[in-house]
Amino acid sequence: MIQAPQATKRSKLQRWLQRSLPFWLLLPTVVILLTVQVYPALYTVWLSFHDREPQGWVYVGAQNFERLFGMGLFAESVGHTLVFLVGFASLTLVLGFVIALLLNRRLRFSGLYVTLLFIPWIIADIIVGIVFRLLVVPDYGLFSGILQNPALFPPDGLSVLTAVPPRPWFGDFPFPPAPAMIYLILASTWRALPFVTLLLLAAMQTVPNEVLESSRIDGANSRQVIRYVMIPLMLPTIVVALFSLTLSGMNGVGMVFSLTGGGPGSSTEVLSYMLYSIGWRQLEFGRAGALALLIGLVNWGLIAGTLRVTRAHGEPSGEEQ
Repeated sequence: MIQAPQATKRSKLQRWLQRSLPFWLLLPTVVILLTVQVYPALYTVWLSFHDREPQGWVYVGAQNFERLFGMGLFAESVGHTLVFLVGFASLTLVLGFVIALLLNRRLRFSGLYVTLLFIPWIIADIIVGIVFRLLVVPDYGLFSGILQNPALFPPDGLSVLTAVPPRPWFGDFPFPPAPAMIYLILASTWRALPFVTLLLLAAMQTVPNEVLESSRIDGANSRQVIRYVMIPLMLPTIVVALFSLTLSGMNGVGMVFSLTGGGPGSSTEVLSYMLYSIGWRQLEFGRAGALALLIGLVNWGLIAGTLRVTRAHGEPSGEEQ
């Protein structure tokens, strides 16, 4: 009679441990997420509505956003960001698709090619920016002799990192971009190309060969097979790759920092680099928080769009149901 209550308590404790085991297993991950993601996000929201005064932090409401929108550099940085994202994402997708097509043909040493393709992906943005900067530095850069040749780039050659941007075609919108922006797009494309290529190659290899063969039997040539058969079947992966490139281009600052430093002038100052400049150079953490909040909202919109598109392509149609 004395041991029965102890056995009952022991069984209740065992049942409670079994039920709560998933919670204890997830607790370290939850704590890390709260520390490195949730708390910084909430603190950024708090910063965006406060400003540092001699007496301490003061609530200023929407003044940080008003000051941010009143900066001429903000509108210019939005234009630079749009030019960079369009050039970077489109060039990376096109080159990635072409390389994936070549690798999908089962060439000799294709495994070696895929391994070599990974090299840019494992190098940090800062290092890539430094290397590409050294390639075009005047006098001793690897390509400086070609770029500074007046016969190829009249009248006095081309200095990529210091050339003045051309006159805009559409009001104040920064297009055509400065040579430094074009070079930044090329360097960023080289850095991101392995990931996109392998993503598209994996999607390409999931396309059934029977579908491709039947389309060829029906008279479609190679270009028609790619356009009307392969690309529609790969569309969800292409959309994911596009949104991934947009997210990385929107938030990446290391390449701009080490390659152009936002220059010449402000011709490559995208929003992410402007955030760095306001926060860590000018120490305007309130405005930096407001800009970070705006960039975060854009990121959330891109993520929501990606999930919606992939979910729409993943759900079966009414006829299939």
